Amino acid sequence: MLDSLRNAASTWIAKLLLGLLVVSFAVWGISGQVLNDQSRNVLSAGSSSVSMLDFRLAYDRQINALSQQLGTRVTREQAVAFGLDDQVLQQLAAGALLDEEARRLGLGLSGDKLAQLTADDPAFRGPDGRFDRQQFDFVLRQIGMRPEDYLKNREQVAIRQQIVEAATDGMNVPDELFKNLALYRGEDRTVEYLAVPRALVEPVAQPDDATLQAWFDERKDAYAAPEYRKFSYVKLEPSDIADPEGISDAQVQKAYEDLRDRYTTPEKRTIDQIVFSDRAAAEAALKDLLDGKNFADVATAAGKSSSDIALGTLARSDVADDAVADAAFSLEANQFSDVIDGAFGPVIIYVSDIQSEVVQPLSEVESEIRQDLALEEAARVLLDVHDSYEDARAGGASMAEAAERLKLSMRTIEAIDASARRPDGTIVGDLPVSAELLREVFESETGIENAPLSMGGNGFVFYEVEGITPERDRSLDEVRDQVTQDWLKAETDRLLAERASEFAKRLEEGASLEEIATEIGQEKQVKRGLKRNANDADLGQAGVAAVFSVPRNGTGVFANPAGDGQFLFRVTEVFEPASATAESIPDNQRATMRSALADDLLDQMVARLQGKYPVTVNRAAMQEALSF
Repeated sequence: MLDSLRNAASTWIAKLLLGLLVVSFAVWGISGQVLNDQSRNVLSAGSSSVSMLDFRLAYDRQINALSQQLGTRVTREQAVAFGLDDQVLQQLAAGALLDEEARRLGLGLSGDKLAQLTADDPAFRGPDGRFDRQQFDFVLRQIGMRPEDYLKNREQVAIRQQIVEAATDGMNVPDELFKNLALYRGEDRTVEYLAVPRALVEPVAQPDDATLQAWFDERKDAYAAPEYRKFSYVKLEPSDIADPEGISDAQVQKAYEDLRDRYTTPEKRTIDQIVFSDRAAAEAALKDLLDGKNFADVATAAGKSSSDIALGTLARSDVADDAVADAAFSLEANQFSDVIDGAFGPVIIYVSDIQSEVVQPLSEVESEIRQDLALEEAARVLLDVHDSYEDARAGGASMAEAAERLKLSMRTIEAIDASARRPDGTIVGDLPVSAELLREVFESETGIENAPLSMGGNGFVFYEVEGITPERDRSLDEVRDQVTQDWLKAETDRLLAERASEFAKRLEEGASLEEIATEIGQEKQVKRGLKRNANDADLGQAGVAAVFSVPRNGTGVFANPAGDGQFLFRVTEVFEPASATAESIPDNQRATMRSALADDLLDQMVARLQGKYPVTVNRAAMQEALSF
């Protein structure tokens, strides 16, 4: 709460222009007279109060901020679930308390200072970087605020800031606290531990009927049958209406010729090259080749290794140097070129192998081409089919009839819950746009022709709810097997926890882990250098937390993160880091701690002010403000 208050005190107008007060004032045009009735304040503290209008503005600011954070518009119901109403009340109450204290202290702000604060705000600067009255008027018009209202609010925030700064400016965290934090974070431990397996208490006897019934009755809600819905849907994508048989042979032939490159593997050649520093060296090497020396020997004589000369097996388009490409693709296999002026100097090319161009015949790719052309045509007429379906429904046709007319398939899901499970527990995993479709199905009612869902701009899903089976309590007989399994697991866990606790008590009384390990046929393990915030692969985060929750020689028990029993442990060594100093805490963390300490002081101050000026909340006025 106070963190928001402090931020608001220092950057109020920036937040105002970023959306904190960018609220539609058309709302207040409808109900402004009611909202501005000062006898209907939402809260008051002494002589200071918060009007219905101020509450609604603050509430909308919080809605906007939370919506931006979550990336989706927050509804009124979601805001209530987040506790937004009370958060806004707390923030406004803190501001009212500061206003009342400022009034009692006689704090104020001169007209010159207020003018300076306004002029210094970057939101009101013109092209020359200085305060611009026209820009000031424009910004306030955009948010529906009068200049006098802005100046009043700016003055109020500046006066509050005087109190905030008086309480928190110059706040320093002692170096000793930073040092202790470094010691705390840098500490490492040695722990001895022992697995206490479930096998020690297994098998657990089957429960009798009375025991199982009592256990089930206490947890009946966990076994309730969820709401199930029956619905049908028709999917419309290009693949659903594509007609390969409607594509003529002439269309296939033309597409094959137009797309010949797609079905052609170009000729490739294995090319070696020797790049020389000057043409004289290249001409001398060419003479050696003409005299019968092989290409590899000439390359070696030029100081080149086999990797230096290997250009690779490449298509013509893959050779970056046009001169080299022209030469390489004019040679026969096992031929060398004349001296070529390459991009990096004189070069001689040698082609050792030629892989001829390969063209897939039309017979091999005809069906693929025909299908592609059919999909292209289907995509072109998709919206026409969509409109024809909608016309059929508007004319009174059922979903099944409209689908049949357009040769589309209708699928019916007999029963599904909101998590996509059937009554037998299996998942319906092949629904189109499944998450969105399920959400809409469970928000719809039976017999309603719903608007189709878009499939990413490449199709539609038409759906209709045909039946709703309400959630209900199940009887024990319906879920006896599952309840029995759950009871056995819970009973095993209980018995194992009791056994592990007995071992922990024996450790505290002086027994050793070795004794207990021998007794239960397990091997003691040792973990050294364990850090406080580690997510250890063997112990898990919860295990590490348990190890650091006891002093040296302390013992305890925690669940095996692998899910198989418990671990019994004793901390044998605790080491403090030798390099732990106040300076070892990063600057950003030091600043965070200073801010947290300042917030604590502000919390205490506001709590004290609330004792001086009790806050009264008018819930009826608050709800009325939210109704507009």
